[in-house]
Amino acid sequence: MRKVSTPRVSRRHFLEVGTLGVAGLSLAQLLGAPAKGNSSRADSCIIIFLNGGPSHLDMWDMKPDAPAGIRSPFASLPTSVPGVRFCEYLPRLAQQMHRCTLVRSMNHSVNNSHAAAVYAALTGHDRGEQGGGAKPDDHPNLGSVLAKLRPPAPSAFPYVALPYKTKEGAGGPLQPGFLGGIIGANHDPFWVLDDANAPDFRVRNLALPEDVPPTRMAGRSELLTNLERPFELQQGRASLAYDVMSANQRRAFDMLTTDAAVRAFQIEREPARVRDAYGRNIYGQSILLARRLIEAGTRVVTMSWAPDANATWDTHGDNFNKLKNTLLPQFDAAASSLLAELAERGMLDRTLVAILGDFGRSPRINANAGRDHWNSCYSILLAGGGLKAGYVHGASDRTGAVPAESPVSPGDIIATLYHQLGVEPDMNIYDVLDRPHLLVPNGRVMSELLG
Repeated sequence: MRKVSTPRVSRRHFLEVGTLGVAGLSLAQLLGAPAKGNSSRADSCIIIFLNGGPSHLDMWDMKPDAPAGIRSPFASLPTSVPGVRFCEYLPRLAQQMHRCTLVRSMNHSVNNSHAAAVYAALTGHDRGEQGGGAKPDDHPNLGSVLAKLRPPAPSAFPYVALPYKTKEGAGGPLQPGFLGGIIGANHDPFWVLDDANAPDFRVRNLALPEDVPPTRMAGRSELLTNLERPFELQQGRASLAYDVMSANQRRAFDMLTTDAAVRAFQIEREPARVRDAYGRNIYGQSILLARRLIEAGTRVVTMSWAPDANATWDTHGDNFNKLKNTLLPQFDAAASSLLAELAERGMLDRTLVAILGDFGRSPRINANAGRDHWNSCYSILLAGGGLKAGYVHGASDRTGAVPAESPVSPGDIIATLYHQLGVEPDMNIYDVLDRPHLLVPNGRVMSELLG
């Protein structure tokens, strides 16, 4: 075996460098997917997931003529689309409505379990009230599927999730719907769990150890070759798996020794006025980071707006003060800035933005000045990627309780997002044992939403 002529890096240190340290995934694993041709209207997708269930009745489907006890105390204001009104605490987002599709007739069968409703919203698979945490036999997130079928350039992350691994309640398990599930952990997201609003923000999983400068990585290819030699005589499936991982490790090293991927996370490069516009909080800065990642070539970024299911939008109590004082101002700043910037940069046509939730909130205001879970009717907001602009689809009844026309399921929305991203939802996707699974069995591409 030829001696490595560059400074020595131990095999153990090499493995540590290639390890992300979150859920035992290596950076190399995130990069392994075959390239495929595609026909699409969009290249990328940002999912802003308002985890916990945002109140449609206090945001963008207000019912000013509803009876007391249902009617929101908030006033409404006009949007940039005549006849469409938003809550008074969404003034900036209201001025972006001409770029959006608002769906006011969402519904599904899950009402009590956040986990199952999140799973339905993010995968298009509705498993009723079956809750629990993420499992290996879950259906994959859209980001995981795109990582497998439409991988980006080697210098970009396929799929990123931030800023939390949202739990099913404080101290609970990781919610389902964010991972690769049946298609394998190598298609799980790259997790960014550091606060992008912190003055010392850095992505710890994307840095070389302090005692390994880039110059010491110069001999990485030769080092890898030497490490591979003991495995070369192995035969069969295990050998094939190692060959794939070996190629992915090379790509991981490329990312660690070039600054393309790292630069996307350098949010401090943004002008102060831009950072201020998104909001100086973990959610606003995470959405700004999502824009930077998409600009750098990432396919899908999922931003979950809660450390756990009960922490933010799950407003069983004090709904109106929470919305007025914190949730809506932060959301308004971040979502409106994202849409405006994507449009100004010429990116919105090829970038889907999906603002989703697990369900809405009940029409009846409860004794704690809150609203409870409500799956029978709620709203979502979409933009970009070839969808209609300035369009409202469906409607709820006079109290926002059920769809009055054109009901839509999470499967329909996920199928439509896949279609726009160049992946047909009626195709089979194969699990780690090469068994076929219909990608979205209970959803249709909604031609009504397409521009």
